[in-house]
Amino acid sequence: MNSAEVSALIAKNPTLKASKAKLESMEANAYVVHRSWGFGQIKRYDDAAQKLIIDFKGKKGHSMDPSFCLTTMDVLPPKHLLVRKETDTKTINELIAENPAQLLVETLQGYPNNAATAVEVEIVLSQVLGEEKFKKWWSAAKKLIAKDARISVPVKKTDCYVIRETPVSAEDELVEQFTSTRSARRRILLAEELVDGSDKATSQKDLVTVLAGLAESVRDSNQLDAAERLYGAAVRDDLAKLVASETAYEPTQASLIANQRDLPEIAEKIPVHFQSRFLELILATHPIETRDIVFGLLKVSQGKFTTECINFLIEQSYSDDLAATLSRWQTEQNLRAPVLLWIVKNRHSKKFAKLLNDLITPRLLSSVFFAIDYEALQAASARRIPLADILSEDTDLIADLLSTADPETARDLANTLMLNQGFEELTKKSLLARFIKIFPKIQSLVAADAESKEEQLLVSRGSYERKREEYESIVSKKIPENSKAIATAREHGDLKENSEYKMAKQDQQLLMAQKTLLEKDLGRARITDFKEASIEQVSVGSIVSVKTGGDKATYTLLGVWDGDPDKNILSYKTPMGAAFLGKKVGETVKVKTGNSEESYEVLTIARYIDTL
Repeated sequence: MNSAEVSALIAKNPTLKASKAKLESMEANAYVVHRSWGFGQIKRYDDAAQKLIIDFKGKKGHSMDPSFCLTTMDVLPPKHLLVRKETDTKTINELIAENPAQLLVETLQGYPNNAATAVEVEIVLSQVLGEEKFKKWWSAAKKLIAKDARISVPVKKTDCYVIRETPVSAEDELVEQFTSTRSARRRILLAEELVDGSDKATSQKDLVTVLAGLAESVRDSNQLDAAERLYGAAVRDDLAKLVASETAYEPTQASLIANQRDLPEIAEKIPVHFQSRFLELILATHPIETRDIVFGLLKVSQGKFTTECINFLIEQSYSDDLAATLSRWQTEQNLRAPVLLWIVKNRHSKKFAKLLNDLITPRLLSSVFFAIDYEALQAASARRIPLADILSEDTDLIADLLSTADPETARDLANTLMLNQGFEELTKKSLLARFIKIFPKIQSLVAADAESKEEQLLVSRGSYERKREEYESIVSKKIPENSKAIATAREHGDLKENSEYKMAKQDQQLLMAQKTLLEKDLGRARITDFKEASIEQVSVGSIVSVKTGGDKATYTLLGVWDGDPDKNILSYKTPMGAAFLGKKVGETVKVKTGNSEESYEVLTIARYIDTL
């Protein structure tokens, strides 16, 4: 829009006078960002219609009222990164690929005072690169940007990236950030970066200052949990070696792990790269108890720490003990998902062949299914189950585990698979196909499963809700309580003579069977209000008056879970209920009860729904 066009618009709408400068910036060929339509370019102003004609991505020639654009659209300066992406695409692509720090510098130069918040920067860069490419690129780019002396990097996303007037080395910036923060966690991270970059020219005086501050934080801060304090003490001691300090700092790393009961919680939270040092520290602090401690940590380990524990035990010459322990845990159904995942991933490794050879059996597949089912029940959301993923992705795994199975064992395991909560139905069918390839007779399971799903169970809403509550109670209360009972009973000693443990395991089998049955029944249930019942013949939802001998009685046929003998309410699946189905007035029904047989003549048929 030129000055004459803007003046004409203001003359018709005087309230736009204060926005004259922005209206004049909406000139032909200017690039813009609209709140709804995104990036675009103004093509022209239609004076007759008093509308801007703008080309947006995927919407060419879009007409918009300039007065509406004042609050919803920004005109971009020529140096803005989004504009340069259109006008100087080659240069911007080269910066993206080869010099992210320079790209950020040129981005910041488009803002007042050469500064923009981390949020603003990430929004612009994600628009330039595209959402999918940006995340991976930005993760790597931030590391290069942090080393650039020209750029001040923010601690929080609401703080600003700033182009410095005088370049500062990354090491000097770390020292500056360390002295300006009181956060103990932040201090540990900054000190660690200084230790990692110890070959750089950081002054000895600055390192001593950082060491004193870090030692104070590790000793006095109430922000740190046990794992953070231990890791902070390790970084402190590394920094002390770097500056050749002979001070005896407290607390020592050994004192922080003196209580063995604290070790599992600490192990769960320590950084991955500190895990091997943590195990070495246990060895130095608890030389006699190390074996038992590390086996205890392995049992509850997660992720990479599982591998670290196993490697440590092998390095300490506990290979035979490890093989025996894994075998015992399998027998006791105590192999947790992370350890199982390590076993199946390393089953072909020559290094671990002797250790794992006796474990690669159908029993291990049973343990895998149990662990997947358990994780699915415990999951608060639909999160990934790595053990289930590898079972799907590793096409040889099921064949390896079934290599010594007989047909009956394979069929039992296939049944277990079909009832497992950790797989979607399509995945189950895909995995079952691998069973069938080895044992073709298992094909009958597919037909049986389809048949069972076709047979729906008619239920009332009330009875369905009661069954659902029963299922939720088993899953969220009884099974977790049973798991705790098993863990407690196991601590009482020898499992062969441990009656509490045996009873708890029997309860576990019963609960899992109940859970499986309820899942199957709830999956087949179809809720009905019994409106489909007819008065022509007895059906689900009928009230039937009958005569037997010289007596008369009235029965109500309802859903499969609605039976109440005291009120003469019959489930249509009971022998008596099933016998009545399809009968008409005047017909006789014979029902066997034990050794006797009763005859019932149908007198009347009414609809249950009509009595409500």
